[in-house]
Amino acid sequence: MKVEIYDPPMCCPTGLCGPAIDPDLIKMNDAILALKKQGVQVDRYNLRSDYATIKDNAQVMALVHKSGIKSLPITILNGTVFKSGQYPSYEELCGALGIEPLRTNKPITLQVG
Repeated sequence: MKVEIYDPPMCCPTGLCGPAIDPDLIKMNDAILALKKQGVQVDRYNLRSDYATIKDNAQVMALVHKSGIKSLPITILNGTVFKSGQYPSYEELCGALGIEPLRTNKPITLQVG
């Protein structure tokens, strides 16, 4: 099982930096940590720092050429585009991958105040 996430340009690989952290990025980071704990391979690419990798993915580039940067983030599951324009929830990812969401022993969620 493999999840690839193609992020819009961000200041750092996770976007979890700076004075105003996007709550969607926190949820996505938590989802990634939980999926990895469940043995799912997760690769994440940031348009700012991983452009060479992103431009080599024909599916991603087709969406970006069609809809522009608003098509990002793009999530690919096992080689197929799953979601574009917003991050999927952890539960959506688990459902699509055919695995049960963790109910206990989940990674610690960051709290933004």
